[in-house]
Amino acid sequence: MKKTILAACILSLTATACNQSDAPVKDQVMSEVEATETTASDATANETAPVTSENPFYQPSSLYMSYPPFDQIQNEHYLPAFEKGMREHLQEIEEIATNSEPATFENTFIAMEKSGELLSRVSRVFFALSSAHTNDEIKKVRSEVAPKMSAHSDSILLNADLFARVKSIHDALGTLALDSESERLVTETYKEFIGAGAELSEQDKEALKKINTELATLTNQFSQNVLEEVNAKAIVVDSADELKGLSDTQIASSLEAGKARDMDGKYVIPLLNTSQQPSLSALEDRALRQRILQTSLGRGSSGGDYDNRELVTKVFKLRAERAQLLGYENHAAYQLIDQTAQTTEAVNTRLATLAPPAVANAKRELADLQALVKEEGGEFDLQAWDWDYYTEKLRAKRYNFDESQLKPYLEMENVLVNGVFHAAEKLYGLTFKKRDDLPTYHPDAHVWEVFDADGSTLALFIEDFYARESKRGGAWMNAYVSQSGLLGNKPVVANHLNVPKPPEGQPTLLTWDEVTTMFHEFGHALHGMFSDVTYPSFSGTSVPRDFVEYPSQVNEMWADWPEILANYAKHYETGEAMPRELLDKVLASSKFNQGYATTEYLAASLLDQAWHQLTPDQVPSADGVLAFEAEALKKAGVAIDQVPPRYRTTYFSHIMGGYSAGYYSYIWSEVLDADTVEWFKENGGLKRENGDHFRKTLLSRGGAEDAMSIFKTFRGAEPNIQPLLERKGLTAK
Repeated sequence: MKKTILAACILSLTATACNQSDAPVKDQVMSEVEATETTASDATANETAPVTSENPFYQPSSLYMSYPPFDQIQNEHYLPAFEKGMREHLQEIEEIATNSEPATFENTFIAMEKSGELLSRVSRVFFALSSAHTNDEIKKVRSEVAPKMSAHSDSILLNADLFARVKSIHDALGTLALDSESERLVTETYKEFIGAGAELSEQDKEALKKINTELATLTNQFSQNVLEEVNAKAIVVDSADELKGLSDTQIASSLEAGKARDMDGKYVIPLLNTSQQPSLSALEDRALRQRILQTSLGRGSSGGDYDNRELVTKVFKLRAERAQLLGYENHAAYQLIDQTAQTTEAVNTRLATLAPPAVANAKRELADLQALVKEEGGEFDLQAWDWDYYTEKLRAKRYNFDESQLKPYLEMENVLVNGVFHAAEKLYGLTFKKRDDLPTYHPDAHVWEVFDADGSTLALFIEDFYARESKRGGAWMNAYVSQSGLLGNKPVVANHLNVPKPPEGQPTLLTWDEVTTMFHEFGHALHGMFSDVTYPSFSGTSVPRDFVEYPSQVNEMWADWPEILANYAKHYETGEAMPRELLDKVLASSKFNQGYATTEYLAASLLDQAWHQLTPDQVPSADGVLAFEAEALKKAGVAIDQVPPRYRTTYFSHIMGGYSAGYYSYIWSEVLDADTVEWFKENGGLKRENGDHFRKTLLSRGGAEDAMSIFKTFRGAEPNIQPLLERKGLTAK
């Protein structure tokens, strides 16, 4: 069912992990941490725009392709637009539900797909900017809107008259002459109503509404706590001497960060939401490394205003109660029924299969790192805050290079235009033209018009790559306008990264991880831009959570594809191409440290499942959160002191949002990704016919077909896990 109809664009309180696509209505909160809120004076660039007499959300945008009028939108417009949008939407739904004519596909399903346009417009912009460029006023509106949107969703999904019409058409489906996408709309909408409690008694419906409203409030508070604490616990350093090991640009950026916080002369290292922090790979000061990591790991569980322990136990218990109210054993079982995995047993088996070889690799890596410490005269046992630092030392020793050697060849604009865009041109025939005439919400955001191979306009693409205090951490994609044949919409999509902005006049040089992230996020963008479906419900990335990361992971393969790399990996000063031997070292080290990387990811995934496979009475109290976490990791066989989980429970924003019981999705999708990479290689790699096949059979289909059926149509076979095991070095030694 159309996510905007059910107010699920509130899920832009989410993706994506790295992806900010539509997610089930079940958990209406962001999936990743946002960055620091700005003060009112630092708020959106739009605040200085003249006040318009008419709320810009009240009418469709008059700009090209319904592009949002960012230059007209002010904070004061959001709440009235939400309230008016919900009123209008409920009126439309009531007219559908009480229609005196017998229920038909047109007067019920098509009508629902077309409803809620105002609510969709404001939701998409508001929740996108609450992640990309927030401020105190947006924060207040979000806190007020979250429970209202939850109640709004319930008022639709629990509407008995509306469900009766949906059910009557579903029951008669075999007698209707509908095309396959329309049939799927009926079946998926029916399942969504059932999963939301449409068949419950009136008493149970009221109990469910209360749970959903409370969850919306709690999960919103969780995300705000994470936001506030990430900012409050940024690491402050008095002297540049303590930052030895960082580049001059990094040190200068930390000094600028200090000035931005009114700490002139101080050096500030912001925290990311992951457990490990990027600076740990370079900082020579071991005590500072320890301070940074322990601060990171203690977030949400150290007391004070932002302690999330009591909050998370309430969330886990409420989710478990809701699942049992709906007839499921636990929240994980409830969530997974709509995913490609389908069962907790399937997820548990996949994670349990990968954990032992990953841990074995991590322990071998630990032994190698400890040997290096000893070789250098260190008289200490390697700890978690030492891992990244000695890993880079060992990488340099073993492969005779460190990643900093790559950065001069990875200037950001060049990577985008001559790398990411060039790969899309070669594979799909796309071309790109900058549109400086369209307004943006921040000077660092830029708009591109995307043209198809025949010269027609395919989409608009917004790039927003620099980190700032008003942006949440991580990287993600979202859609301001989703493609729909029914509504005549072409897509307007955005990619957001968090690349540190260098001092004025300095080039933006990327790490290899940032390069692959840019390719990854553009894979999500392509999924949205290539969408060719009729119904908004199925547009672009409206696919199961454990499938949505797959196309974006595939797009990473072009980052080091020789023809693409040669086109963008050029020295920012001399134009000299990256030496082949340097790339060979990158590729040769691709399995390096994979034991650690896979183990920290699996540890987080296993924590997610451990919490969400509890019944209500099994959820511990706030005081027991850390003990439960430790025991869960030990039981799963991934408890290694030197390898903390990528996220701990108290700042694990993915599982407070669209990835609850779904963080396993990345590894699940990576099985499909690795197998698809093999297909491309088997069929000649970077060729238009390969891109056209991938686009036609998979990228364009959105959610209009079953996800695994789409994969098998593309691949011609069931997915094979062996390529992933080989990629990660998890095959038998």
